[in-house]
Amino acid sequence: MMQERVLKLLSRLGEVEASLGDPKILSDQKEFKKLSQEHAYISDLKELWEKREICLKNQADNRELLKQEQDAEFSALLEEEVLQTDNELKELDSKIDQLLVPPDPNDHCNTIIELRAGTGGDEAALFVGDCVRMYRLYSDAMGWKCEALSYNEAEVGGYKEYIMVMTGKNVHRCMQYEGGTHRVQRVPATESQGRVHTSAITVATLLEPEQVDIHINEKDLRIDTYRSSGAGGQHVNTTDSAVRITHLPSGIVSYCQQEKSQHKNKDKAMRLLKAKILEHEEQKLKAERSSAREAQVGSGDRSERIRTYNFPQNRLTDHRINLTLYSLDKIINGELAEVSNALIAHYHQKKIEQGS
Repeated sequence: MMQERVLKLLSRLGEVEASLGDPKILSDQKEFKKLSQEHAYISDLKELWEKREICLKNQADNRELLKQEQDAEFSALLEEEVLQTDNELKELDSKIDQLLVPPDPNDHCNTIIELRAGTGGDEAALFVGDCVRMYRLYSDAMGWKCEALSYNEAEVGGYKEYIMVMTGKNVHRCMQYEGGTHRVQRVPATESQGRVHTSAITVATLLEPEQVDIHINEKDLRIDTYRSSGAGGQHVNTTDSAVRITHLPSGIVSYCQQEKSQHKNKDKAMRLLKAKILEHEEQKLKAERSSAREAQVGSGDRSERIRTYNFPQNRLTDHRINLTLYSLDKIINGELAEVSNALIAHYHQKKIEQGS
C-alpha cells in the first residue's frame, strides 16, 4: 500500500518540473508558489524512498551472507548490522508515513504555543518550564525558530505561564496536536518521603494570522500600560513599559511585559491578540457546524487530558491514540518526532474514515 502511494506521487515529479519551467507559470506567482511547494514535497519523499531502497538492498545482502557465513565473529557483526538496518528502516518508514499525509495550507504557518500551570502548584510551574525546554529543543532539532511572546515566572522556578511563537517548515503540521491537558507524575524535589505527585499543565496551539487574515478596528481596543514585574520582585521595570490589550467586543485579553520597550511589548501583545481572536472566530464556526467532540481536536481545548508523563517508569502515554513509549528521558529532551508523526498519521486516517 505504501509503495503504491509513493510511486504514484513520484510519477508527478517530472510533470511538476516541466510546469515550473513554463513561462506562463513563472509569471503567475500564486501557481508558481504552489508548484514549488509540491516539488519540494515530492523531492523530500523521493530522497527518503531512495534511502529506504538502499537499506532494503543492504538488508537482503546481509541476510544472504548470514546464511552462508561460517565464521562466528563475522556472523555476529552481520547480525549487528542487520539489527541496525532494521532500526533505520523503521525510522524511514515513520518519516515516509508522515510525508504521505497530504500537505495542508497551514502546515508551515507560524504557531503560537501557550503553556499554563494547572493543578499541582509549584510542581506544575516547574513542569511548564520543562515543557518549554522540551519544545525549544524539538524546535532546534527541526530547524525551527522560537520566540518568547510573554511569560510569567514562578518564584520556585519554571513559569506560571509561557507563550511563544514557533516558525519554520511544517511547524504547525507537527505542533497542532499539542493542545490539551498534559499530566505529569513524578517525585518533586521538595518531597522528603519519595512519594509520587500528580500535577497538570494546559497547552493551547494557535495559528498566528497573517496581515490579510484578520482586521481589528482600533476603536474596539483598550490598551493599558503598567510597570512590569517578575518572580520575587526580579526584573522590575521603573517605567510603564508593560502592555495589556483588551478586545472589547469579545473580551479577549493579551499582554506582554518582557521587552524594555513599550512599543515592542505592544507589537507582541497584538500578535497574540490576533491569534486569539482568529481562534475564537474559528471555534464559533465549528460550534455552529457541529457539536461533535472531534471538532475540538488540535484547537487547544484545555479540558481534555491528552498525555501523561510518568517519570518513575520513564513512560509517556498519549491517551488519544493509545501510544505508550518508554523513552520519556529522550522525549523530554526534545525527541518528540515519533509522537508527532504518530498523531499526524492518526488524525489523517480519521479524516479519511469520516470522508473529509
